[in-house]
Amino acid sequence: MSLLRGRGHRHREVVELNITAFMNLMVVLVPFLLITAVFSQVAILDLNLPTDGDASAEPDEPEFHLEITVRESRIDVGDRGTGLLTVIENSSQGYELDELGEYLERVKQRFPDKADATLLLEPEISYQTLVSVMDKVRVLERLDAESNQVMSYELFPEISIGDAPLSN
Repeated sequence: MSLLRGRGHRHREVVELNITAFMNLMVVLVPFLLITAVFSQVAILDLNLPTDGDASAEPDEPEFHLEITVRESRIDVGDRGTGLLTVIENSSQGYELDELGEYLERVKQRFPDKADATLLLEPEISYQTLVSVMDKVRVLERLDAESNQVMSYELFPEISIGDAPLSN
């Protein structure tokens, strides 16, 4: 029995933790992350969810509510109160976003104080299409003939998003 006890009490060497390699990694990694963080930029668009209107307040004349409905084969532009204003059919290349921008410019001229619009999409519409249409609804870009620069004009920056009703 005494032989077994002697073997259990051998001299154990204390091992130190070597973190030199980890510290070298941090010395390289932290400045790299700080430098790249400066160049990465996140663009965030403020969206407003549609709300239920106040039923007690009755306006004197019906208010204009711009609705842009993106469907697979076309874009419908309308007023929630009066109905469809125009239909912009797709071309062989896809959605006619320039035509949409021109039409929205004419709507903005008729309603200069209007800043909100509702964007309704069918379920199969791609995210890239959503972003492209939102850009056209928010801002109009025109080439200035005098300065030869692209000028941006605000159209309807307050955008609400929803599901499109079933097509007729």
